[in-house]
Amino acid sequence: MTSAIVLGAGMVGVSTALHLQQRNVSVVLVDRRGPGEETSHGNAGIIQSEAVEPYAMPRGVADLARAALGLTNDVRYRLATLPLHVRPLLQYWWNSEPRRFAAICKAYGALIGHAVPEHDVLIRAAGADNLVRRDGYLLLHRQADQLEDAIANAQRLAAQWGLPYRVLDASGVRASEPAVFGPVAGAIHWTGPWTVSDPGRLAKTYAELFVRRGGSIMTGDARSLTRVGQSWRVMTDAGPLVAEHVVVALGPWSPDLLKRFGFRMQMVRMRGYHRHYAGGAPLARPLFDTENGYVMAPMARGIRITTGAELTGYDAPATPVQLGRAERFARGLIDLGSSVDQEPWFGTRPFLADMLPVIGEAPGYPGLWANFGHGHQGFTLGPATGRLLAEMLVGETPAIDPTPYRLGR
Repeated sequence: MTSAIVLGAGMVGVSTALHLQQRNVSVVLVDRRGPGEETSHGNAGIIQSEAVEPYAMPRGVADLARAALGLTNDVRYRLATLPLHVRPLLQYWWNSEPRRFAAICKAYGALIGHAVPEHDVLIRAAGADNLVRRDGYLLLHRQADQLEDAIANAQRLAAQWGLPYRVLDASGVRASEPAVFGPVAGAIHWTGPWTVSDPGRLAKTYAELFVRRGGSIMTGDARSLTRVGQSWRVMTDAGPLVAEHVVVALGPWSPDLLKRFGFRMQMVRMRGYHRHYAGGAPLARPLFDTENGYVMAPMARGIRITTGAELTGYDAPATPVQLGRAERFARGLIDLGSSVDQEPWFGTRPFLADMLPVIGEAPGYPGLWANFGHGHQGFTLGPATGRLLAEMLVGETPAIDPTPYRLGR
C-alpha cells in the first residue's frame, strides 16, 4: 500500500489526508498542535463559492496612497518591518496587472468552483451539518456609489460564472438583518456561499472522520523532515515516521521548510485578528463592511469580528489596531455587546505573490509534495485542493488542469 505523511493539520492538511485515505493511501497526519488550531481556526467561517477572483493589489495612485497613509482599515503596515515584504509585494503588484490577473482568475475560479461540493461531501460524511448554514452572506455598502459599483461587479461575475445573488436596498438589509440600525445604502447578498459557526470545530470534525476511517494523527516537528533513500522521514513524539510520500501543507511556514530543498517562493504573510462579542443583537449571517475592511460573523461564541491584512514582523507581538477600528465601526451598525475574549486572536495568512496556491510534486524530489499558499481562502479551498493533490499523487486524471499551481512555476 502507498504511504504518505501530511505535514500540517489545518483545513488544507486534514482535507488532503482524507482524500488520500479515500484512495487507499496509508496516511499519517503530523502537526505540532491539534487539528484546526492555527489559521484554520481564526477566519470568518465562510465557504466562499462566489470568490472566483482573488484579491488583486490596487494599482491606482489614489488607492495606493490611501493604503500608504493609513487611510483605509483593509491594510495596515509597520514601517520598521516593511523591508521584509517589499519583494513579494512588488511581485504581487506586477501580477495584479489586468491581463496577468485575468489569467490568474481563470485558474483561481476553477478551484473555487469545487469548494462547496467538496465541503458538502465531507460535511455529510463527518456528520457536521449542525455547524453549517447554506444561505450566504451580505456584502454591505454604506455609500450609494459604492453599491452601484458592487452591483455592476456582481452582474459581471454572475454572467461569467453563473453565481446567484440578490441586491438589497437599505430596507431590504434591515428586513434580512433586523439588528442593523446604522446608515447603509444596501448590500449584495451572495446566496451561494455556506457559513460555519465554528471553523476550528469543522476542521476537527473532519480530522475525527479521518481517524474513524483508520488514519493516525501524531505530534511532530516538520523541520525534522529528511530524505532516507527513496522515502521521507519525520520525527514524532512516538519516534521516527517513514513514508514514500510527504505533503507539505504548513500554510505560512511551508516556504521556510521547502527552502532547504532549493525552492524559494515570494509569500506575502498577512496577519489577521479576530475577537468575539456577546450580549448584543443577533445576526443571521455574516456581514462584510466593505468600506471599513472587516467582517462580522455569527459564531458559537458570539459575533466574531475579523480584520483585513497587517504587514508586520513574522514573530512580532500583537498590534490589533485594525480590530479596534473595526469594533468602533461595527458598533455604529449593530448592538455588538461586550467582548468575551481576554485577548484577541491573531494568525498569518499565506498569500503567494501570484495569488495561486502551490499544489503538486516538487521537481527533482520524487515523493515530496506541496499544498499551501491559499491566502485568505484556505478554509474555503482545503477540500478542493486536497482532492486535486490526491488525484495527482495516485495517478488519477485530475478534475482540473493542475499546471497553473505547480511548485517551482
